[in-house]
Amino acid sequence: MIYITRRERFSAAHKLYRDDWSLEENEAAFGKCSNPNWHGHNYELFVTVKGEIDPITGFVIDLRALKTIILNHVIDKIDHRNVNLDVDFMLGKMASTEVLAVEIFNQLKDPIQAEGAILHAIKLQETENNSVEYFGN
Repeated sequence: MIYITRRERFSAAHKLYRDDWSLEENEAAFGKCSNPNWHGHNYELFVTVKGEIDPITGFVIDLRALKTIILNHVIDKIDHRNVNLDVDFMLGKMASTEVLAVEIFNQLKDPIQAEGAILHAIKLQETENNSVEYFGN
């Protein structure tokens, strides 16, 4: 078994809030991240796949195919968008980095498998100091 990782970047706005809470409750729970006028991040997305090396190509997955999958299923939908309002796979969900990582994993799992590899993990770097890793369930 071998692992390979592709990095992509995107910028997006979001806010953490619950419609059923007051502004004060949201601020108490989410701090500045509940700003009614949103805030943004320059994210780094690391997609790690695993599998056996193809004896003919020497690849686990063609990295051009992996790039296309990530672009089509995630980056094109989220880059320079509002995660809460514009991203189909995030509608109605809390726009935390944790939930975003899980939903990105869900978007990529099947298309990567169709290319003959297994999605091992998603790492989503939100800030210089904060990142999330998700390995599926």
